[in-house]
Amino acid sequence: MKVFWSPVQFTHAPSFFLARGTVRPNFEVPVRAEALLVACREMGLSVVAPPPVDIAALLAVHEPEYLAFLRDGYAAWAELPDTGPEIVANHHPSPEMLANGGRAPSGIVGQAGWFTADAACPIGPHTWEAAFHAAAGAAAAADEVARGGSAYALARPPGHHAFRARAGGHCYLNNAAVAAERLRAKGADRVAILDIDSHHGNGTQGIFWDRPDVLFVSVHGDPNRYYPWFTGHAAERGGGDGAGCNLNLPLPIGTGDAGWLEAVGIGADAARAFGAEALVVSLGFDASVDEPLNALSVTADGFARAGAAIGALGLPTAIVQEGGYNVDVLGGLLTRFLAGFGSA
Repeated sequence: MKVFWSPVQFTHAPSFFLARGTVRPNFEVPVRAEALLVACREMGLSVVAPPPVDIAALLAVHEPEYLAFLRDGYAAWAELPDTGPEIVANHHPSPEMLANGGRAPSGIVGQAGWFTADAACPIGPHTWEAAFHAAAGAAAAADEVARGGSAYALARPPGHHAFRARAGGHCYLNNAAVAAERLRAKGADRVAILDIDSHHGNGTQGIFWDRPDVLFVSVHGDPNRYYPWFTGHAAERGGGDGAGCNLNLPLPIGTGDAGWLEAVGIGADAARAFGAEALVVSLGFDASVDEPLNALSVTADGFARAGAAIGALGLPTAIVQEGGYNVDVLGGLLTRFLAGFGSA
């Protein structure tokens, strides 16, 4: 299996993180990628740098104004007096504001609130470059998959909380969405995205909400008690032409292997029933029992069995890295998952 990764992805090093009213160190740090990269090399996988992604591939899933904000926003922020080292919004538009005709401001402080969903996506001087190369890896993985087989995009920063025009939850460009659109463009009539990160893939859901050609399935912790709080409920089934093409499988906090694997199996069955010709896996290891914010208590054996269940679909598969923040176990979990996937 080919692995797509660029050292530029190390340059994004966010520091701000707000949890329960307390500012804490950010979990989404460069060493996460280092742990995964070491595991890939120990497995003997071929690690290659992806070619630059064409901006058209990003515009297929993101709005041009949003891409301009990510690319140019930090320079405008740095010109202001008394700013912090990263773009962090202190005000976001409410539904009432939007209903009354709210629109994107022209100034960077207002744009920070408009184009971000929360305070967990600080934007620093190298965020755009790192996110751009992560998305390039996802596109390259999809290109590899379109030629047959499977590939792994070591995407960092992750992507599944990024909406069409809004960052959130450590995510800036939606790498899984880029991969799915690329597979569609390469000839797959139907693509399924199976998201097994412990958080609901709200951005991916939003991008494909009304699409009948992309099935989105997310296995995650109950949003009543877990980020992203407001979406991820089972009743959210898609809209318009995409009605029925969105499947959320929220699980109680502390579920463990048995319940989690049952949900992953339901997701795999849904992809099969959908008639998917290619698969994108949003692979998060934050469901691990060893995570600092553990919610689903999945063991290493659970990840190996999930890999086997997904591999048994026999679909050309682009595996795109999402969360997972305990750097001491990340490499081992990736090794177990890919071993299970390859054994099917």
